Amino acid sequence: MGKEYKIRTRVPEVFLRVRKGHFATMHSHTNYYIDVTTQKYRLSEAKAVAKEMVSSYRANTIIDTIICIDGTEVIGAFVANELTEDNFTNLNAHRTVYVMSPEYASGGQMIFRDNTIPMIQGKHVLIIAASVTTGKSALAAIDAVKYYGGYMVGVSSIFATVDACDGVPVYSIFNPHDMGDYQSFKPHQCEMCARGEKLEALVNSYGYSKLN
Repeated sequence: MGKEYKIRTRVPEVFLRVRKGHFATMHSHTNYYIDVTTQKYRLSEAKAVAKEMVSSYRANTIIDTIICIDGTEVIGAFVANELTEDNFTNLNAHRTVYVMSPEYASGGQMIFRDNTIPMIQGKHVLIIAASVTTGKSALAAIDAVKYYGGYMVGVSSIFATVDACDGVPVYSIFNPHDMGDYQSFKPHQCEMCARGEKLEALVNSYGYSKLN
């Protein structure tokens, strides 16, 4: 694997750790591993990321519920806190923001139990993800929100390769332009595989596992 380096922003605590190489996710092959581990789990970085995410939404944006995927619960809690402090509009009776994560059925479908459905039904929902590349996870979350009667406000992520998913806007702090030569391929159309370049690691929302 290539040497890790950081892509920085004007905010010292907001940066992206990346490694160049040949990596396989569940749905694609990419030439960069984007490491968002500390942004998800380190208090100072999660708080800084949340401030950047909130800046994407205007003061008249209604957000009642935040659904966290990819292990972004800490970020989601800070986003909710920022929204509350900034007096963002919400419609739920308690004038607060719900922060929740989906349950996954055996087939990978996102589900919510009867006791949590009221936090989605009729509510304006923001989805927070670590990254949105193929968009499949974000789309599954969007489908779940719509199925349970929620209204989609948007998707916020640390890194994204798309600006919309099923018509829902995707706001990200970083995108492929920050790396210049970022590439992503469907597994059976991978140009790196075609050149005989071996996979270096398997990647998912939890991190990476090197291949021997």
